[in-house]
Amino acid sequence: MKVTYDRETDILQLVFSIAPVEESDEDKPGVIIDYDRNGNIVGMEILDASKRIEDPQAVSLNIA
Repeated sequence: MKVTYDRETDILQLVFSIAPVEESDEDKPGVIIDYDRNGNIVGMEILDASKRIEDPQAVSLNIA
């Protein structure tokens, strides 16, 4: 998984797979989910991230 935050555009991007994106849907306003040709989630973009997320520059990984 890859997480990228672009301060200039204020977009937080999460990439779950390197599969090509076949379709993108704006599930909720400002939340775009990308799918591969089999309907699996490839990634997600959160627009205006600094307004939607407490700290879009902070990343924490917890493995259970």
